[in-house]
Amino acid sequence: MELGAFSVSLPVENLEASQEFYEALGFEVTGGDASENWLIMVNGSTVIGLFHGMFDRPMLTFNPGVSLVDGVANMREPVLDVRDIQQQLLDADLELEVEVEPGTEGAGHLIVIDPDGNPVMIDQFS
Repeated sequence: MELGAFSVSLPVENLEASQEFYEALGFEVTGGDASENWLIMVNGSTVIGLFHGMFDRPMLTFNPGVSLVDGVANMREPVLDVRDIQQQLLDADLELEVEVEPGTEGAGHLIVIDPDGNPVMIDQFS
């Protein structure tokens, strides 16, 4: 199963302070929208997302339809739609914390919890 580009999504208390901190570490904003309380930042091949008020724990995040080349996200048709991935996970008897609405198309996300309680988000942009 091809899950796409990997990043770590971090919940932050203060988006501006977190942005400044990660910029000091060499990260650059490459996406997101501060007015909507989220930013995507890249340092080389490392990608993090900063999210204020959206969730309470860090998450491993995969983006079907996105490949990273030298830290730059390149959009492509997803190898698997997030709904197909969801069905495969359900067929494997995994319990999903968040599911994609059945019968929808385009953007959507799901969250599955690993055996140690770590959330894993599969987030399709389009």
